[in-house]
Amino acid sequence: MSGDQYFIKDQHACYFLTLTIIHWIDIFSRIEYRDIIVDSLNYCIKSKGLELYAWVIMSNHVHLAGRVRPPHRMSDFLRDFKKFTSNKIVEEIAHIHESRKDWLLDKFSFEARRTGRATFYKLWKDNNHALDLDNNAIGLMEKVDYIHENPVRAGLVEFPDHYLYSSARDYGGQKGLVDIVVV
Repeated sequence: MSGDQYFIKDQHACYFLTLTIIHWIDIFSRIEYRDIIVDSLNYCIKSKGLELYAWVIMSNHVHLAGRVRPPHRMSDFLRDFKKFTSNKIVEEIAHIHESRKDWLLDKFSFEARRTGRATFYKLWKDNNHALDLDNNAIGLMEKVDYIHENPVRAGLVEFPDHYLYSSARDYGGQKGLVDIVVV
C-alpha cells in the first residue's frame, strides 16, 4: 500500500480502517452512493466473512472497525469491496441526474491514468490506514466511539445515533442499516 505506514499483517486481526475517496472528493453527499456502500457491506458480511463492529459513511471517506473470518482474508475483502463499489458508483453517476457527472468522471478517469492502478476510473485511495486493534494499545471501543462521533464532529447531527449512515444507531438500541456485531 504505497505511502501507507499501516499495513495489514494479520489477515484475521481486528482493524480500524479508513477508506478515502481520491482527493477527498465529497462523493457521499448523495444517498444513492451511500446506499451502494451499505448494500456492499451487508453482502460482505453474508458472503465474504466480514465481521463488522462499527462503521460510518462520511462525505468523502468511510471508517470501519472489524475483522474477516477464515478462510477469507482482510486484504481480499478490501480489494473486492473497493473494486465493486467503485464500479457501482461510476455506473450510478452515469445513471442518475448528477450535476457533477462530467467533473467526477474526469477526476476519477485522470486518477486511473495517473496511477495506472485502475483501467478506467479510480475512486478510492490505495491506502486503508489499517490500524491493528488486536496488537495495539488503542482499544476497539475507543475506535468505535471515534467512528460514532465523526458525524457529530462534522456538525451533521447533535447525537451520534441520529446519523442514519452509522452503526451508532445499533449501539443506541435501534436497528441500523448494516448487520453489525455490537461489542
